[in-house]
Order: sequence, then C-alpha cells, then structure tokens
Amino acid sequence: MEAAVSSGKSYGQILKSSAVIGGSSAVTLVLGMVRAKAIALLLGPGGYGLWGICVSIVELAQGIAGLGLNGSGVRQIAEAVGTGDGQHIARTVITLRRVSRALGVVGAVALAILSGPVAQFSFGDAKYAPVVAILSLTVLCNIISQGQNALLQGLRRIVDMAKDKMLGATFSTLACIPIIYVFREQGIAPALVLVAAFGVLTSWFFARRVKVALLPMRAREVFREAEGLLKLGVVFMMTSLMALGTSYIVNIILMRRMDQHAVGLYQAAWLIGGYFAGFILQAMGTDFYPRLTAVARDHRQCNQLVNEQLEIGILLAGPGMVATLTFAPWAIRILQSADFLPAVDVLRWISLGILLRVIAWPMGFIMLAKNAKKTFFVSELAFNGLYLTAVWFAVGQWGVNGVGVAFVGMYAVYVAGVYVISRCLTGFSWSREAAWIGGSYLALALGVSLAFYFFTEWVAAILGGVVMTAMGVFSLRKIAAMLPPERFPRPVRTLLTRWGLMGGSAES
Repeated sequence: MEAAVSSGKSYGQILKSSAVIGGSSAVTLVLGMVRAKAIALLLGPGGYGLWGICVSIVELAQGIAGLGLNGSGVRQIAEAVGTGDGQHIARTVITLRRVSRALGVVGAVALAILSGPVAQFSFGDAKYAPVVAILSLTVLCNIISQGQNALLQGLRRIVDMAKDKMLGATFSTLACIPIIYVFREQGIAPALVLVAAFGVLTSWFFARRVKVALLPMRAREVFREAEGLLKLGVVFMMTSLMALGTSYIVNIILMRRMDQHAVGLYQAAWLIGGYFAGFILQAMGTDFYPRLTAVARDHRQCNQLVNEQLEIGILLAGPGMVATLTFAPWAIRILQSADFLPAVDVLRWISLGILLRVIAWPMGFIMLAKNAKKTFFVSELAFNGLYLTAVWFAVGQWGVNGVGVAFVGMYAVYVAGVYVISRCLTGFSWSREAAWIGGSYLALALGVSLAFYFFTEWVAAILGGVVMTAMGVFSLRKIAAMLPPERFPRPVRTLLTRWGLMGGSAES
C-alpha cells in the first residue's frame, strides 16, 4: 500500500512539473513556430539553411566555451541544497555565477579571433567572417544565461523557469522578425544576438531573486570551488560537444555533398520534428534530473522513477509524434511554406527517431545521476560516431532523406545500448507497464510510417488519424488513472468523467 501511495505521489510530481514547464513550453512552442514561419517565408530554403548553419556555429562555440556548466551546475546546486548547509549553498551559487561570466567572455573572444577560419570551414568562404564575429556576442549571452538557468533548475524553481522561458521567447520573437524582414540574410546574425540578449535579461531577472548568504570569497576560494564544478562540467561539455558537433557536421555533409538548399530542408524538418519532442523532454527533464540525482544511491527507487518517467513520456509524446508523421505535409505548409515540401519524408523519419529518443532518454540520465562520467562519455562518443558514419553513407544513397534514415537507425541502437548500460549500473529493467506502452506505441508509429509507402497519401492519412485518436484517448485514460480524482481541477474532472476517461463521480 505504501509503495502504491509513493508511486502515486511520484506520478503526481512528474505530471505537476510537466504541466508547469509544459505550459510555458507550449507558449514558447507557438512563438517558435511563428518565428520559424516568418523566417522561412522571408528567407526561403537557401536562407533558412544559412540560418541553420549560424545557429550550429553558436551552439558549437558555446558548447566548447561553456564547459558543460549548464549540466554540472544543476548537479552541484542540487547536491549543495541536499546538504542543508547555507554556506555551502552560497559558495556554490557565487562560484557558478562568476564562472559562467568568465567562460562567456572567453568564448566570445575566442570565436571573434577565429572568425575567419570558422567562416571558411562553415560556409566555404571567408567573406562571412564578420557574421561569425557578430555571433560571438550570442555566445557570451548564452553562456551567462546557462549559468543562471542552471541555478534555477538546481534549486527546482520550476515556476520561475517557466516564466523565464515565456518572457524570453516573447521578447526575442518580437525583436527577431522585424530585423529579418528589413535586412533579410544580413539580419540573421544581429537577430540571433538580440534573441540571446533577451535570454540573459529574463534569466537574470529571475536568478537575482535567489537569496544566499553574502560570503566574501577570494579568487583562491573561487578556484577551489570551481574545480569540482568544472571537472564534472568537462564531461558534460565533451558529450554536449559531441552532440552539437554532430549536428554541425551533418549540416556540413549536406552542404558538401548536396547544397545549401538541402541544409534548409533538413533544418526545417528537424525544427518541426523537434517542436513536440522538445516540448515533452524539456517539460519532464527540468525536474526529473535533480530528483533522480537525489535518489541515485537507492537503485530500487531510481529504477522506479525512470520507469515512471518513461511511461509518462511515451503517453505524452506518442500521439503527438504520430500526428506529425501523419500530417507532415500540412505541418510543413503551415509552419514553413510550400517550398519546403520536399522535406516531408525526412520529417517522417525524424519523428519516428524522436519517439525512440523519448524511450531512451530517461535511462540515459542514470549515468549522469550515478556520476558514471567515463561510461557516459564513451557511450555518447560511440553512438554519435555511428550516426555520422551512417549519415555519410545514407546521404549518398537517399539524399537529404538519408539523414532521417540514419537518425532512426542510430536511436534503435541507442535504446538497446543504454538499456544494457543502465542494467549494469543499477540493475534496471523495464517494468511490464513501461515495456508494453513503449512497445505498442512504437509499433503503431512504425505501422503509420510504413502505410505511406504502401497506400495512397489520403488512405495512409486516414489510418494515421485513427491511430492518433486512439492513442490520444488511451493516453488520457492512463494519465487520469495515475492520479486520484481530487488532484484534477473540478472542470477537468467533469470533462474526463463525461468523456468516460475517469471513473467515479465528477463531483466527488
């Protein structure tokens, strides 16, 4: 009975944090769609490809210069809070703030100095060096924002994080679109700088509310505190760098083997496919990682939390990814433009791969929570290397669609690999419920995907719509059953009961 109550509380915490961050992510999602639509219409596939390469440069540079501060900062803050020692918390917070500022300056200066070689490698033309130099300001702002966001997440200030996301997305969208409208491709770098600047301002507004003891810390003390932060951060940085570098190299492969137009198609498909996945993963991950770290020594509790997170993730993501698979042409027309319709097939492949990613994602956090740095690094290196190899050959065989094929293949291997690693670290195994839900949803998504190769577009779309609706109803019913009725607001209880998705009286 106690285990059941504990599990119910865990599901409730997962859904509560998912709802708070999910609500802000929904606002961010809509604003991101508006921004992407405007950029796609104003720049076209070629200009959109240029935008994607600029974003890749920024992400790669901040991934190197940031030294994994966003990941290690969350862990260090969460551990400090767990001690209940006010001075320990204060030292960690002060160190995180100072280190993030210093790394931001170093990263910006380094990118500005290397702007010529970076432009030559990325675009095949050194004339883009001034663009890269401007992007260095984006790196500065983003690294400082990462430090401030790590502080909020480590302290589990979920509401503040949600507000930060919404305000940042609102201001950046309002600033970005007019610049692209007036300057077109020449406005890409300034627009990215403004987006990053608003990110700094909003995250600072909420991070400054964190009150800690005012401790005078000399440089020597800061360096001593920073040592633990950066040792773990380097591992985060290396693995993050692999992911960012992989994305960057995929763009370069498409640029070299095809053209800038192909990069634009891939970026459009990735952005649309990533919309819903980012909404789900970010909503869950904000609170999940600190919670998992807190129970990492208790293998039974750790494994239970991972299984519960996996169930919620699949129930939330499954219907959305099948909807993306089914209505890919309409999604591209609405969110981008008809010029991007050749990206339909790669979007479907990416959507299928993202569903595999949602399955693997909670298990991957076991390595981080257990501080298994070497295992995490080696596994990420192997999987990213496999992906790049697959992309190189698949692009030659199937063009831009090859990136999607390689993505699905890599995550199929990743799910199996991370399961074996998790089993070795904590004795993890899928619960019967998680395995059944994950396996069923994956089989249904694969069936819908294959339908588009064996039936006409309209027949496959009708089939996909039926599957999507059935999955949505099942997901709602399961989620409603995970929580006691009183946890739902009365209007929601009434609707769920009326629709037959919740037993009992809506008035109870």
